[in-house]
Amino acid sequence: MSKELEHSFVTQLEENQNIVHKICRLYTNDADSHNDLFQEITIQLWKAFPKFRGDSKFSTWMYRVGLNTAITLYRKSKRSVHTNTQDFENVSFKITADEYDDTVEVQLRLMYDAVKQLNDIDKALVFLYLEDKNYKEISDTLGITEVNARVKMNRIKEKLRTILNP
Repeated sequence: MSKELEHSFVTQLEENQNIVHKICRLYTNDADSHNDLFQEITIQLWKAFPKFRGDSKFSTWMYRVGLNTAITLYRKSKRSVHTNTQDFENVSFKITADEYDDTVEVQLRLMYDAVKQLNDIDKALVFLYLEDKNYKEISDTLGITEVNARVKMNRIKEKLRTILNP
């Protein structure tokens, strides 16, 4: 790989690394798993980068590779370990009360707990939706049609309503 291509990859990865961290928080239980998944996603991005044609934004491509990597590893780990729940306290940011209203934190914790009950594809769709991606970007990232993304999202919203308001 040329130095120019390498520099381009590193620059774009640094600019967009929060995407990878968010994916890692969604699919891991602890700091070690988070770091392992971050490294694995970075390796997969690096391997795939020479094939990145720029048909989509780098961030959209990064979501796709990152989510596919996380889902693949999540499914493998799910086969070997049946209790793959996450402790939100271990992965949430510790934010001072001055900066953050406790009500919002409680609501976020409840939402994370509800989202974690969804299947891996639904989690990815909610994640992209909450990242303010439009249905076109969601469909491109997940490899489904826009109509399917909308239908799935409506069903997921209903599932989350049921989970949050039993």
